[in-house]
Amino acid sequence: MNSYLSMLVVGLGVGAVYAALATGLVAIHKGTGIVNFAQGAMAMWSVYTFDEIRKTGTWILPVGSVPVGDAFATALTVALLSAAGLGGLVHVLVFRPLRHAPQLAKVVATIGIMISMQALVVLRFSSQPRTVAALLPSDALRWGGVAFSRDRLYLSAIAGLAAVAVWAYYRFTRIGLATRAASENETAAALFGYSPDLLAGITWALAGTVTAFAAIMAAPTTGLNPTNYTLYVVPALAVALMARLQSLGAACAAGLALGAVQSEIVFLSSQTWWPQWARSGAADTLPFVVIVVCLFVFGRSIPGRGGGETDSLPEVRLPRMRPVVVALWTGVGLALLLVTSGSYRFGVVTTMIMAVVALSLVVLTGLVGQISLAQAAFAGAAGFALSKLSTNAHVPFPLSLLLAGLVAAVLGVLVGLPALRIRGAQLALVTLAGALTIERFLFRNPSFSAPGGEPVQDASLFGLDLAVRKGEDLLRLPFAVMVLVVLLLVVLAVGNLVRGDTGRAFLAVRSNERAAAAAGVNVAATKLLAFAIASFLAGIGGCLIGYSRGQLSVESFGVTSGLAFLAFAYLGGITSISGAVVAGLLAPGGLFFVFFDRAVDMGEYYLLVSGLGLVLTAVLNPNGIADKLRPGPLPKPVRRLVARPRPNAAVGAPLMPASHEGDS
Repeated sequence: MNSYLSMLVVGLGVGAVYAALATGLVAIHKGTGIVNFAQGAMAMWSVYTFDEIRKTGTWILPVGSVPVGDAFATALTVALLSAAGLGGLVHVLVFRPLRHAPQLAKVVATIGIMISMQALVVLRFSSQPRTVAALLPSDALRWGGVAFSRDRLYLSAIAGLAAVAVWAYYRFTRIGLATRAASENETAAALFGYSPDLLAGITWALAGTVTAFAAIMAAPTTGLNPTNYTLYVVPALAVALMARLQSLGAACAAGLALGAVQSEIVFLSSQTWWPQWARSGAADTLPFVVIVVCLFVFGRSIPGRGGGETDSLPEVRLPRMRPVVVALWTGVGLALLLVTSGSYRFGVVTTMIMAVVALSLVVLTGLVGQISLAQAAFAGAAGFALSKLSTNAHVPFPLSLLLAGLVAAVLGVLVGLPALRIRGAQLALVTLAGALTIERFLFRNPSFSAPGGEPVQDASLFGLDLAVRKGEDLLRLPFAVMVLVVLLLVVLAVGNLVRGDTGRAFLAVRSNERAAAAAGVNVAATKLLAFAIASFLAGIGGCLIGYSRGQLSVESFGVTSGLAFLAFAYLGGITSISGAVVAGLLAPGGLFFVFFDRAVDMGEYYLLVSGLGLVLTAVLNPNGIADKLRPGPLPKPVRRLVARPRPNAAVGAPLMPASHEGDS
C-alpha cells in the first residue's frame, strides 16, 4: 500500500505542470475564446531561457544573445519577462488580426506557433535533453509510513497558488472584471471605455507568465527537451476541459489528479499480473479517454467568446478535371522523374507521396470543415499494417496496400466518432490526443512494433519489380512511376468525389450542419464517411512512405509529423487539389526542401520557416499559396482545346459559394 501512495505523490510533479498549463489555457480561453495548442511550447522557451542563464549567464534570444550573469533572480526575472513579452507579441501579431477569423484559422495559427517555438528551441538550444538543477528542497519526507520527496508538495502548492492568482485577477481587479465582461460582450465592454484588444493582450501576457513560472519550478522533476513540454499541452487540455474551460480551481485540481493517476498506472503496469501488451503507453491513453468523455458529456455547453460574426471558411475550388489538363500535369510529373536522379528524384517522389497525404486533409478539413491533427497517426497505422501484411502474411501488392488503407480507415472512424457531437478546436484536440495515444500505445509499444523499425516487403506487380532501390540505384524509375500512378488515381478519385453527390453533402455539412440536416443530408454518416475516406488516403500515403524507405519507424509518424502534415496542407491550400500538390512540394523531403537544402543549405531552418509561414498564411491568406499561384484566363486557342460543355449550375452551388479550379 505504501508503494501505491508513494507513486501517487510522485505523480504530483508532472501533475503540477498539467495544472499550470491548464490554468494558462483556461485564462486565455476566458479572456480571448482561443484554445491555445502552443501553451506548452511557449512555456518551454521560458524554461530553456532560465536554464541557459543559470548555466552560462547568457540570455539567448531568437537572434543573438546578451550576457546577464547567472544569478537566480536574474534568470527568473528574464525568463518571466520573456514569457510575458512572448504572450503579448503573439496576441498583437497573430490573434488580433484573427479576431473574427474562423476556428480553423485560429487552430492553424496556434499550431504554427507550436511548430515555430519547437524549431526555434532546437536551433538556439539544441535538441539534446537537459537536466535542470534542483530549485526546491527535495529531501525525503515521511508521513504515515509513506516516504516521498518534499518538492512534490511544493510544486502542488505552486500550481495551486498560480490558479488562485489568476482567479483573484479575474475576480477582484477592474481589468480582470472587464476582461470577463468582454468575453461575454465585447461591444458593451468597449462602451465602458475598455479596449477588448488591450484586455486580450494582458490576458496572454498573464497566462504566459504564470505558466512559465510553474514550468520552471517543475523542470528539475520532469526534465527538459523540445518535445515533452510541447506535448504536455494534451493532458493539460484534457483537465481544462474537465473544468469546462471556466473553473481555474477545478482545472488545477484535475491536473494534479491526472498526474497522480498516470503515475499510479505506470506503477501498476510494471506488476507481473498486468497484461504484457499493455505495459507500454497505457498511462498516455488516459488524457484521450478524459477528453472524449468530457466533450461527449458537455462539449456543446463549453462557452465561447462573445463577439461579432466570424469570417467564412476558406473558399472551396471545385476541380474541372479536364482530360487534357490532367494529361498535361501527368506528363510534367513523368518528365520530372525522367530528368532527375538521386536526391532530386527522391524529392519528386516525396512530393507525390505528401500530396496524397495532403489530399486526405483536403477531403476532411477543406471540404467538411473537420480539423484533424491525426493524419500522420493514420498513415503510420497503415504503414505498420502493410509491414505485417507484406512480410508476415505475404499478401501481394496492391491488395496489401488496399487492406492497409482500410485499417487506417477503421482507425479514423473510431477517432472521428466524437465529431458527431463536436467540431472546430474541440475536434482538433480530440484528434491530437488520439494521435498521441496511437503513437505511445501502438507505435512505441514493443508488443506491436519492433523497436528497430518494421521492414516493408518490396512491391511487385505481374512480374514487374517495383522495388525502390537495387544495387547502386537508390530510387528506381519503376517505383517512382508507380507512385505517380497512385497519385493520379487519388487525384481523379478526389476530383470526382468533390463534384458528385457525396461532395455536395460534404459541402453542405461544412457550410451549415443544421441546414444540411434539414435538406435531408445525414450529417453523422457524412462526417464518418469523410473520416473514413480521409484516413484511407492518409493510409495510402503512409504505405508509400514505407515502400520508399523499405522500413518504417515511429519517428516518421509521430505527433509532430501530424502537425506538420496539417501545416503544409494549409500552406498549400487546404480546399483544393492544386493546394495538395503545392503542399507536397513544400513538405520536408519534397522538391522545394531538397532544392533549398542543396542550394542555400537551409535544411535546419526549414521547419522554423514553415511554422512562421503557416502563421502568416492563416493571418494573410487563408486560401493558401495555390490560390495566389492560380493563373488567369487561358488564351482563346487553349480554351477552345480544353473546353467542354458545362452544367447549368456549379456543383454544390445551392449549398454554398464555390468557384472552379482551373489548374487541376
